[in-house]
Amino acid sequence: MRRSVIPLSAVVLLCAGCSWGRVADEPKRPAKAAASAPAVDHGPTVRAAVAATGKTSARIDEQIKIGDGTRTYTLAVKGAFDLAGDKGRLAVDMLDAPGPRHVDEVFTDGTVYVGGFLGVGDSWGSIARDEAEAHYLLRAPLNDPEHVLRQAAGMRKISKVGEEKMNGTPAVHYRGILEDDMVTLRLAQDMRAKWAAGKKQIGEIPVFADVWVDRNGRVARTLLSCAMGPVSVTVTMNLADFGKPVEAVAPAPDKVTPVPSSGGVLTG
Repeated sequence: MRRSVIPLSAVVLLCAGCSWGRVADEPKRPAKAAASAPAVDHGPTVRAAVAATGKTSARIDEQIKIGDGTRTYTLAVKGAFDLAGDKGRLAVDMLDAPGPRHVDEVFTDGTVYVGGFLGVGDSWGSIARDEAEAHYLLRAPLNDPEHVLRQAAGMRKISKVGEEKMNGTPAVHYRGILEDDMVTLRLAQDMRAKWAAGKKQIGEIPVFADVWVDRNGRVARTLLSCAMGPVSVTVTMNLADFGKPVEAVAPAPDKVTPVPSSGGVLTG
């Protein structure tokens, strides 16, 4: 399941000698508050929203954009997920690059099934959900939306940006940073080593996190982003249609091949 069409430098965001820059479509950071303004800890609000979202189901619409300085590659992850029941089904598509373009994923009973295994349409690879790792910066293992929410819950130095419309209703936008424990959460060991080497060579690497909380106290959107000069990655996950039933049925056993690990651009 290891297939890569994107240069390593674009995926890992580690290239010596580059200067840091903002992701092209990243909103401007708010100015620092006046010295007299009391500090407000928005962490409990964000964590409460993540917890509330984890008690329901949602439609997932995620876009992952990876830029290598020459072009931007886009992956789309769409489906429905029962966050309370730990099950769901996702379709993953590479929108604008050569190579493998589509896989289906089913999460159920502690296992993730990846359709199209070995390029055969009706074959599936399977891996224990808690054993899957991420192989690229800011990617969730097997595109697991609950992993993204865990990272969002761990954001720090959170500021309140303001109120915006999300899914047609008001939502409050919060912005913070991800520190190393969240950036490397379930990241494969070889990638952890490259991340550490990059930080040692060029210093602090800023990774930003944004969360929009709707008026019902649930997460309507998350945005994770990191940029180094022309090289960047952004992961935007929208959640909607909360509370609807989600069907996730495992494929027939004779179509499934257990695998020890998973990787590649489509599966993270």
